Amino acid sequence: MRDYSAYIGLDVHKDTVAVAVALQKGGEPLYRGDIAHTTKALTKLLHRLTASYGEKIAFCYEAGPTGYGLYRWLIKRGFYCEVIAPSLIPRKPGDRIKTDRRDAISLSRLFRVGDQTAVWVPDHEQEAMRDLTRVREDMKGMETQAKHRLNSFLLRHSRRFSGRSKNTPAYFSWLEGLKFENPTSQIVFQEYVNAVLTAQARVTGIVEEMENALSSWALAPVVEALRALRGVDLVAAMTVMAELGDITRFTSPKQLMAFLGLVPSEDSSGLKQRRGGITKTGNGHVRRVLIESAWSYRYPARMTRHLRKKAENASPEVKTIAWQAQKRMCGRYWYLMGKGKCQQQVVTAIARELIGFIWAIAKEMQPKAITA
Repeated sequence: MRDYSAYIGLDVHKDTVAVAVALQKGGEPLYRGDIAHTTKALTKLLHRLTASYGEKIAFCYEAGPTGYGLYRWLIKRGFYCEVIAPSLIPRKPGDRIKTDRRDAISLSRLFRVGDQTAVWVPDHEQEAMRDLTRVREDMKGMETQAKHRLNSFLLRHSRRFSGRSKNTPAYFSWLEGLKFENPTSQIVFQEYVNAVLTAQARVTGIVEEMENALSSWALAPVVEALRALRGVDLVAAMTVMAELGDITRFTSPKQLMAFLGLVPSEDSSGLKQRRGGITKTGNGHVRRVLIESAWSYRYPARMTRHLRKKAENASPEVKTIAWQAQKRMCGRYWYLMGKGKCQQQVVTAIARELIGFIWAIAKEMQPKAITA
């Protein structure tokens, strides 16, 4: 563990911050009380702590809704700080009391011994790109919800579309021709249709903003390279890189797979080995787009015109990795299906392998993108 005179645990909330101090020489952590979550109160706290323990002190707090502002504020003033993953903080099974005081003391104690897991903190540009991809995901959810409400209304009134897909111009042409005997029902129907069209326009506008923002992003070369993979286009590639950022911090694909919760859970003891579903830990946004992309590998491996166009700007090394990935995962899909595996489990296994190929491409491209 790094050598600091004191390890400060902060339980951060919107309005207050609970403070506890664990001294490097040992002993029980000291609770220093609550302060207001303002710049003025935090500045006074720094003066008191440095006066008592010197300049060589370190801070930590749990990741949460307040974001990384406090982390950046402390780093800017020359102090060491870590943002801790809340789900990985050790907790006693029988401990049913949770207060700000206890949380701050626990953080300082674990921080002193190094028994906590820090999260990767993005810079301002990276966080802005993450927000952009997440708002697209939120707007897509609102679009889906609006479609469900429209479909429920049509079902209640026995109006059924005979086509194959409800995401085509034919479907919306069919909607335009629908008429209801009751004028009020006609108004309700039109409001539902307008809600769907408005939501779709928002999603389209955000995707255009993503395309515009990509041109000035430092990781744009990595995103373009990832689009060479089958099932990975602008939205999926930008989501992966916006959420993961510096992918070179993962030493192996297996470490990245475990980080994203795509590895099987396990409950083994003695000679018994029992494995369950995937752990679903880590970043759920990336896991979702990987699962969606993995479905494209249920078709035979081939180089279509669309895939060639996506990969036209990729380097020969990236194109080779993308073709190897397609051959490997398409074959793997049908091999597992032939063994009688559940289709959803097979797609999850393909998503796990897909992130391995994404790691390989990012390893190839990211150092070049950073130094460019």
